[in-house]
Amino acid sequence: MSVEQGVASAAEAMPLTTRLADMVISLDQVDSTNAYARRLLAQNGAFSSQARRGAPPDEPALLVISADDQTAGHGRLGRSWVGASGQSLMVSFATALPRRLTTDPALNGWLQMTAGVAMVDALKEALRTARPRGADSRLMLKWPNDVFCAGRKLGGILCELVPLDERRSGVIIGVGINLRIPSDRMPTSQSTSLQLHWSPLPDTPRLRDQIVAAAVRRLRSLLGAFARDPRAESHRLRERVIEDSVTLGRLVTVTMGDGRTVTGTASAINEDASLTVRGADGTTTVVTTGDVGVLPSPRR
Repeated sequence: MSVEQGVASAAEAMPLTTRLADMVISLDQVDSTNAYARRLLAQNGAFSSQARRGAPPDEPALLVISADDQTAGHGRLGRSWVGASGQSLMVSFATALPRRLTTDPALNGWLQMTAGVAMVDALKEALRTARPRGADSRLMLKWPNDVFCAGRKLGGILCELVPLDERRSGVIIGVGINLRIPSDRMPTSQSTSLQLHWSPLPDTPRLRDQIVAAAVRRLRSLLGAFARDPRAESHRLRERVIEDSVTLGRLVTVTMGDGRTVTGTASAINEDASLTVRGADGTTTVVTTGDVGVLPSPRR
């Protein structure tokens, strides 16, 4: 049996997104939207034959794979991502960028940050007619890949690279956002859902379409700017990420890739998108890959 079920009419399910993206696939169920995107790229590359939908020629093509349900969704470091059918946004965006960007360690960390900024902007655009339900409903970013609202995790982002040819790499950006999950059904005690903080919201299909369409516009713009002038754009992204960071100035615990644990204050987001953590004894650790937990501590 195919791992995907119920390929819906994208034009019917996501009309706004269909008018903007180069390809839209809407599924009832899939193992993982990121895994589906990887298979799509492996089969045909998916980019050379796509007709552009009016996007400027210097901005990248974007493919969108959306699903109502995932059976094997995953996040960073192999963790599972559990979404709720009819209550979550589960989507992947796929594009192609020059390999000189995706393989440069001084630059490629900003791809994750670009995705985070684009999703925060997309959520803000989709919420233009909604009102906050409390004083603390600001959308923020936790280094390196989470969207936060009211100090809790609203969603996560996973970026993956797929070799295409000697010049290009495929970039897959997987996004999971809690939209309407009730407070008593949260996957963890540190999670939250959009409907707990903003109202009124449109029905779930329309809300998904609005968010994804806005994300297509922002990703195209940001990734296009990054490809044209990566050094200048990384500086602009760094300023924006610092402005929206829920991590900086907070006490954090970092589980490093080798299993070590570091606790200290998140003191800087660096030029290469890494995070500097300063311990109580003044020693610093630069984190490029790791799981960061923000501890209950006042912002300094």
